[in-house]
Amino acid sequence: MKSSASTFFPVSSQDTDKRVSVLKRTQNLNCQEKLPDLKESFQKKRKSLSHSSSQLSSWPAYAPGHIILQNRKPCTTSEWQSINKEQLPLSIPKPRYLEDLESHLRRELQALDLTKGKVQELKLQPYREVFEFFMEEFRTYKPLLASIKREYELTIAYLKEKIYSLESVNAILVTASDQCTRQILAFQEQEKIQIAKLKDERIYLLKLIDKMKEEKYSLETQVAKMRKAVAEEYLRYLNESDARKLLLIDLNEMYRLKEEMKFTQIQDEKGEDSVKLALALKVARHDLTKAQVELNTMKANYGDVVPRREFELQEHKCNELTEKMTILQKDFDDLQEEYDTMLDIHKQVSEERDKFYNDLINVQRSSTPRPSWEKCADVIADGAERWSALSEGKTSDQLVDVLLEEIGAGLLRERDTFVALGRSEKVPVYLRCDGVVRNKKLTKKEIVTILKEIWKEKIASDQQKGKQSSFPEFFLNFFQKRYGDAPAFDWTYSVYENIKLYKSNEAMSLFHQILTGELDEAVYHSHLQELANVVREVTVADTANTGELTRDEFILAVRAAFPLKTEESIQELVVAAGYKPEYPETSLSYKLLFIEDEEGKTEPFVRKLKKQYVNEKRDYIREIQAQLGTLMEVRPDDLRAAFCILDHGLSERTLESYICYAFQVSKDQLDPAVSIPIEILMKRLKAGDIRRQGTVIGDAKYQLQSHALEETEALVNI
Repeated sequence: MKSSASTFFPVSSQDTDKRVSVLKRTQNLNCQEKLPDLKESFQKKRKSLSHSSSQLSSWPAYAPGHIILQNRKPCTTSEWQSINKEQLPLSIPKPRYLEDLESHLRRELQALDLTKGKVQELKLQPYREVFEFFMEEFRTYKPLLASIKREYELTIAYLKEKIYSLESVNAILVTASDQCTRQILAFQEQEKIQIAKLKDERIYLLKLIDKMKEEKYSLETQVAKMRKAVAEEYLRYLNESDARKLLLIDLNEMYRLKEEMKFTQIQDEKGEDSVKLALALKVARHDLTKAQVELNTMKANYGDVVPRREFELQEHKCNELTEKMTILQKDFDDLQEEYDTMLDIHKQVSEERDKFYNDLINVQRSSTPRPSWEKCADVIADGAERWSALSEGKTSDQLVDVLLEEIGAGLLRERDTFVALGRSEKVPVYLRCDGVVRNKKLTKKEIVTILKEIWKEKIASDQQKGKQSSFPEFFLNFFQKRYGDAPAFDWTYSVYENIKLYKSNEAMSLFHQILTGELDEAVYHSHLQELANVVREVTVADTANTGELTRDEFILAVRAAFPLKTEESIQELVVAAGYKPEYPETSLSYKLLFIEDEEGKTEPFVRKLKKQYVNEKRDYIREIQAQLGTLMEVRPDDLRAAFCILDHGLSERTLESYICYAFQVSKDQLDPAVSIPIEILMKRLKAGDIRRQGTVIGDAKYQLQSHALEETEALVNI
């Protein structure tokens, strides 16, 4: 701040000292003007109290009982009190001089005009006068009292000088701060104007690029059409040329035949003699021999020559085969390289397998055996039957969680109270209280019922307000409306401790993750939307309204509900629904797939659907992270480009909602120049409802439609 003040106001320390000295002189002049009046009033007041000073009494000496004895026990009675208690008076009157001083002080304080000047200095003046009277009367203590007063006066004067100097500096700093603020606002306005110009220029360039792309595409289309037309015209020209040559040959042959016929007729008419005919025959034979020699020469020279059309056709085929061979050779090289890579990987995997096998043997030799989980049935409530139901289909790690939940539930039921976490800002709003809160000792059934009621009222409240409210605040308000402000924390602590404990319960675990901010509320709405889509499609597929579907009908309904899922995912859902491939004509009741028990446990089909959602979301976010590459700081344009490259089916509205959620700002506040670390971006994407769209299906992402919710709840409450 000092540097900024020196930048805009080059004020030296000498100027500041001059201002402080001027203020001091003004204050001293005012004090000197008032000094005669104060002295005169002081002398008058001293005379008025001179009479009372002659009647001083030893009032404190009459009250020895009010002094606390240092060596006496607190609960014992002193000897003089036990003996002479009745002889002491009940109340000891004050001295006359003390009463006069107090009355004088009250009159002076009441006579002050507190609307003018400095109030504290005016109120201090009567006390100074009383202290002066006290010093004059008690001359024995006057030097000590005078030194005390002098030190206080010096301290007050020093503090006043300090205040005056700081006020001047403060005025300078305030002025400098105002100028800095105005300059910053001016810079911000200039930046906004420049950003708006750059955005307009960007939009213009994008339009120009799109226009040039369209022109390029149009020109390429025209060139392709022209090439096709030229090829057709060239082919027609070749056909016409060949036909013309054939016609010329036929015409020449006909002309020759015509001439021969004419010559034969003339010979017949003339009747030439045999000598001429023999001579003509000899000449004809000679010409025939010559023609045969020329024909043989032509055959020898042009025996390997083919027509140009056939040559071009064969050349074209040869080029195509050469290209195919090149591609096949490249594919072969790639396959050869992949084969070599696979051999190396196989070798590494074999080595790792041998290593892991040796490690397994060593572990089996040195480690303890797997625990016998059947022993837990003896310590679990309801015995082996309940433990069998709890441990069915679970791994050792999951069994440890189940066992910890059962132990924690027992300990939680034994507690009657919880110690509140206080009112610190770090404490969540629904746990922010002091003291001790009661444990409601809720069961799983009661907790799941409460969570369903909270979700139902939360969805109705958001639809009524038209926007999504804070989930932690709504969680607290829900109990405050029902039970009041103070008892509400008994319920919030009880519910929070239970949902934190039961991690294996899907409803409680999801509620806890959303309440603590690990997941966004939209994830819950997305699950309900998926269930609503499945319910709608299977209901439409049930044309006979029997409540049952065959395997093929169920597959078609699931594909219609989830067009982006792979065939493998569809088959997993079909198997989870209970259909078996060896019995394709078997019909199952689809309503049983959406049943939820009193403790929030769902059927395998719903669990598989949620698991696929988690896996698909995880893979999608990994692809986004891989697309961002080695970026440590990500801007909105970088994230938008990654989404557009990976998912061509994202609508503009959904894309903007993803980006705004990742940067935790609204669309209007989104700044293209702002960047956030890649770790924070990935954490936010994992918490939100981010999924691959493929094709534009809809943008109803953060709000569940009322009719879809009613369909899902109707089947869940069967």
